[in-house]
Amino acid sequence: MSNTAEFERLLRGASLRVTAPRVAVLAAVHDHPHSDTDSILGMVRQTLGAVSHQAVYDVLRALTSAGLLRRIQPMGSVARYETRVGDNHHHVVCRSCGVIADVECAVGEAPCLTASDDNGFLLDEAEVIYWGLCPTCTTAEQSRSHA
Repeated sequence: MSNTAEFERLLRGASLRVTAPRVAVLAAVHDHPHSDTDSILGMVRQTLGAVSHQAVYDVLRALTSAGLLRRIQPMGSVARYETRVGDNHHHVVCRSCGVIADVECAVGEAPCLTASDDNGFLLDEAEVIYWGLCPTCTTAEQSRSHA
């Protein structure tokens, strides 16, 4: 899906005007899931040249509101964005380096967790973040403890 025509189709399907910054942001987030705003800004500037920080913030907000991007913000982290939306997947975060990876739903249908008390809410999503050490940090930790 990393071609311009597909991103333009997605924008039109969400009733958003097709602009170069919107296409560039979609492409950057698609190619680099879980990126933060500064990283996305850098990628968009590589594609388009001069673009303001505010323009990228505005595009991220519009794309998130339209459901084309998902915004996640693990505790202690800045907001991150991904194009994987609507499937109620979860994330695993490394406590050491902060790398984030996708994790499929724990069990069953979305929202994949049944709340002990939904307080009358109609639940449609569950957000779960697993924390631990990624393979690289685990290996480094084991090397330090054996030294």
